[in-house]
Amino acid sequence: MPEQHHRPVRRPSSAFDNIVGAHDPAEETRVAHATASALLTRVRADESGVSADRLVAFTSEHGIDEIAELWSKAAPRTLPGALWRLYLLQLAIHGDPETSALLYERGRVELPSVDAAIAGAPVPANPDELVALIDTILRGAFRGDFAVALERAAAFCRIQASGATHLADDYESTEPGRASELTTRALRLSSYAQDLSAASTLWRSGTLS
Repeated sequence: MPEQHHRPVRRPSSAFDNIVGAHDPAEETRVAHATASALLTRVRADESGVSADRLVAFTSEHGIDEIAELWSKAAPRTLPGALWRLYLLQLAIHGDPETSALLYERGRVELPSVDAAIAGAPVPANPDELVALIDTILRGAFRGDFAVALERAAAFCRIQASGATHLADDYESTEPGRASELTTRALRLSSYAQDLSAASTLWRSGTLS
């Protein structure tokens, strides 16, 4: 994942400071879990799907606001941690769909698994189709089966991680710096895949909070 996507878009922090104290990690954790649960419950309650569509469109255009920054500090295998990773994927793909498509297609070809079927991208997938896919997955988290959305995102990460690993091998002898960047990206994506898959299992058991 490109480094610029590892923190949300910064905005004036006065409202954020009023919500949570800068030196109260326990309160930050409490608010992170409460806001994630409230957002998921509220949007899923709108059966028309309008709220989910607005949320997906807003985050793709404006990034992640101060409340979601709390989620970045949550443990990976929690509800706010899972939502944070879904938004990071959306930001990364919207920010560089061409590279995302390159990694996805290379990974799809190289990875001997059913992950491509689980993720649900067209074959082959162009940049615009990958943008549409991640928006569909994010929308599904708020409208459909949350566990399925997490599994689709995990599969997507595994495919891209495979693509990044194989491209890193290609660049190793000619562009070691590029190879190192791709290796780091592959490790990060693999970590996301593990966390999202674990979160899916926890959601199904009713223990993701």
